Amino acid sequence: MAQASTMDVTFPGDTEILVTRTVNAPPQLVYRAWTTPELVRRWWPGRRGEMTVADMDFRVGGAWRYAMTAHGGFEVAFHGIYREIVPNERIVHTEVMELPGTAPDSAEGAVLTTVTFEPADDGGATVVRIRTDAGSREVRDMIAQSGMEGGVREQFEIIEDLAASLA
Repeated sequence: MAQASTMDVTFPGDTEILVTRTVNAPPQLVYRAWTTPELVRRWWPGRRGEMTVADMDFRVGGAWRYAMTAHGGFEVAFHGIYREIVPNERIVHTEVMELPGTAPDSAEGAVLTTVTFEPADDGGATVVRIRTDAGSREVRDMIAQSGMEGGVREQFEIIEDLAASLA
C-alpha cells in the first residue's frame, strides 16, 4: 500500500550529509530511473530548469556528466567517476560541481556520494539513502546551504512518479 513519503536530511558526521527517502516503487524500478540516461533527464533538474546533458558511461571507472539550464538562464553542471556499482543496490561515485574555470574532467573539489536502494518493509517500496562525504565541514555546510534539500525533494517526487510509471 502506498504511503506518503517523507525525506530526511541528517548530518551523521562532520563531513557527511545523509538524505533518506522512501519511494513508493520497487528497488529495480527506482534503480532503473536512476541509471538510465533518458530517465535521468526527466528527474535530475527537478522543477528548476531543463536538462541539457546526461552523459553516463555507467561502469566502474566510467565518467558521468549532468548539466542543466536553470530558470534564469544560467548553467549548472556536475561530473564524476563511478567507483562501485552493485545493480539494484548501490552506486558509489565522485561528484564535482563545475564552477567557472572547472575543466569537465577535473577531480578538484570532488565529494564522494554513495546511493543505496533497499526494499522497504512492505516490499513494494524502496528506501533510498544518499550519503555524501564532502571531505570537510566547510564543504558539507556549503552544500547543505546551497538549496540542495529543496532540489533533491523535487527530484524524489519526480522519481517516484517516474518509477511507478515503469511498472
